[in-house]
Amino acid sequence: MIEMDATHPPAQAPAHAPRVPGRIVLATIAALWVTYFVLATLRGWLVGLELHDALLWRRVLVILASMVVTVGLWPLLRMLDRRTVWVKIVAVLLMVLPASLLLAGINQWVFAAIEDEVVAKIGEREGLRVRSDEAGNLLVDPLERQNPADAAALPTDIVPDEQLLPGATAAPAITIAAETRQDNRWRQLTDVALGRYFLLLAWAALYFALVSAEQARAAERREGEFRRAAKAAELRSLRYQVNPHFLFNTLNSLSALVITGKVDAAEEMIQTLSTFYRRSLAGDPTADVALEQEIALQRLYLEIEGVRFPERLKARIDIPDHLLDARVPGMILQPLVENSVKYGVAPTNRAVHVSVSARSEGGQLVIEVGDDGPGAPGGTKPGFGIGLANVEDRLAARYGGAAQLVAGPVAGGGWRTVIRLPLEAHAG
Repeated sequence: MIEMDATHPPAQAPAHAPRVPGRIVLATIAALWVTYFVLATLRGWLVGLELHDALLWRRVLVILASMVVTVGLWPLLRMLDRRTVWVKIVAVLLMVLPASLLLAGINQWVFAAIEDEVVAKIGEREGLRVRSDEAGNLLVDPLERQNPADAAALPTDIVPDEQLLPGATAAPAITIAAETRQDNRWRQLTDVALGRYFLLLAWAALYFALVSAEQARAAERREGEFRRAAKAAELRSLRYQVNPHFLFNTLNSLSALVITGKVDAAEEMIQTLSTFYRRSLAGDPTADVALEQEIALQRLYLEIEGVRFPERLKARIDIPDHLLDARVPGMILQPLVENSVKYGVAPTNRAVHVSVSARSEGGQLVIEVGDDGPGAPGGTKPGFGIGLANVEDRLAARYGGAAQLVAGPVAGGGWRTVIRLPLEAHAG
């Protein structure tokens, strides 16, 4: 049965699609309509519209109403976040239509009370008197008589009136029928609705662009989580390869002590072995440890093997004090020290020195593990290469190309392995 590690639960897909933060959506709505307000006000100033103050506060009311309608459209768009592109396009084209008609109606209703006054002011500026009669017809009285060519160019629904303006040159009044005015209002409503329609479409496109960006960021975060989980699993797997290999060799040594009747030595090895495993298994197998802690574990291992080879194993460890808190992967030195004992000490009858040293070079931590034994083993001893491959794989999984392992024979006999990795001190 496969057991799950409770401290490292598998990554799970999000329960719902990522959504654009509300503050960003509200900011886009405000930016859209404030920009429109500024442009409309600037246009009115450039064309010389009258009654600026009266138009300004009414325009503010229209903009606020437009923001409210757009905010009301937002929940409907959120329902489409996880739909396909074509569903979004069709749905938005239909949703925005009634919203744009509503905005056009609000615009016409807000400005209706001042429309006649604005038209009258424009007429005065052009030398015309514009007023409405009881039937709703629009009466335009020119202050100067129009020439026949201008009169002939009048539309058919504009009928001359014989009323004269006081103090003005005699000229026929122009009447614009109420029906024509109503038609003009409908045309105006349609024009405004089309303008609002495309504004809302532009905002909807911006909203869905933000949704796509948020989904892309969420996908990147999930990919990063999966990548980190895969990397942690790889590190954990490589780390767990060390323990069985080490335990197998240690039990062989313990068995040899028992067979040869060295009961006291066997008991000492068992006690040291217990301490070793208690310390090595206490932490997260994927976490880094202080170099001081790693060296302490290797001292225990060398003590275990020292019981087996009391005369032949001579250990020498040289770690500067300022590097004791440097971070290294847990038990990264174990296969290297084990190789030195297995292939350097065990095959010989003479004393063999196993050394572990560390130094800093150019922002890197350099650790050397070596011995002056018989050197590289023959091709019939694949375990030597397995240990090196494990260390190399763990360094690659943890540091990528920032770490390096170089191993080879030493002139005059012996073997040396050099690890170079980024020098990182304990954050605490």
